[in-house]
Amino acid sequence: MTNDASLSSAHAGSAVAMAVLNAIQNPVIMVDDAGLVAFANWEAEAFFGASASHLARYKISTFIPFGSPLLALIDQVRERRAPINEYRVDLSSPRLGQDKLVDIYVAPVTSEPGSVVIVFQERSMADKIDRQLTHRAAARSVTGLASMLAHEIKNPLSGIRGAAQLLEHSATDDDRALTRLICDETDRIVSLVDRMEVFSDERPVDRVPVNIHSVLDHVKAVARAGFARHIKITENYDPSLPSVYANRDQLVQVFLNLVKNAAEAIGDRPDGEVVLTTAYRPGIRLSVAGTREKISLPLEFCVQDNGPGVPADLLPHLFDPFITTKTNGSGLGLALVAKIIGDHGGIIECDSQANKTTFRVLMPASKDASLEDATITSTGPSR
Repeated sequence: MTNDASLSSAHAGSAVAMAVLNAIQNPVIMVDDAGLVAFANWEAEAFFGASASHLARYKISTFIPFGSPLLALIDQVRERRAPINEYRVDLSSPRLGQDKLVDIYVAPVTSEPGSVVIVFQERSMADKIDRQLTHRAAARSVTGLASMLAHEIKNPLSGIRGAAQLLEHSATDDDRALTRLICDETDRIVSLVDRMEVFSDERPVDRVPVNIHSVLDHVKAVARAGFARHIKITENYDPSLPSVYANRDQLVQVFLNLVKNAAEAIGDRPDGEVVLTTAYRPGIRLSVAGTREKISLPLEFCVQDNGPGVPADLLPHLFDPFITTKTNGSGLGLALVAKIIGDHGGIIECDSQANKTTFRVLMPASKDASLEDATITSTGPSR
């Protein structure tokens, strides 16, 4: 009876596991140590256009394009015994169809030596990276506009302001208010042009190994002393994180902007909270246009708030210039943030829903940091 009960429990557990895997809206397969497709959920059957029993007769190499990087990823996971993410993997073929760009997650199966689980996702980080490239192109267009504005607008504005100041001396009290308005508005436009001139700075970024936690502590101190004095700021840091290869002043500018935006989104909410998070994410790599090079972006820094969230129609364009939800905003703050992160070889993305908006920055580690050691010694975020 005991054996029967154990078998019944095992069968029930297996059925639940199958139901869970089949409910996942992403293709999931398991490849055994011989390269055979040992398991495929329903989405995988649709993805490969074959039943699970048909897939099980062949090696995974049969169903993917010749020379696909997926095979190398499987070998890496078996060798390292650690999961790997890869983005924008092209699986286009006559069997799978054209324009088959996917994100791939490969992980070892500890109970089955040599076996790996593969999860395919047709739209995820790939779309976000594409948007990053669009944001950078938009920033470059602002660069040209900034240069033009600096030369063609600031000089006439100084003349207008000077004329208004001369008129102010002989104006009546009522007219003096108008001349003061002219001066104030010209000053506002000059300030806007000055902010845009930052985009035209194409000098190489002076970078050194930087402790991100010292940067965030400085940002937190500034925020608590000013715009976020009424907001709770909590930390969720990975203390073993290696240094980031960056310009410290520019990182302070980036995270001050993000924390200030979070504080403004929270407003007067009594339970407002901003959470600063750092983590090590091995396996995240970004393709460099025009080369086969992959830049590793293992360092993840997040600024999360419990404000109302970003409107869904603005989310895809959030880092474009002149896009803002603020009444008096210029829409240049997040565009500048995207430019700075892009100049550092990193990416920034935003996930938003009601009561939870997260700005996630992925950046390269310092060239002096040992990424392999960091992978081993990292024990996860501190709490």
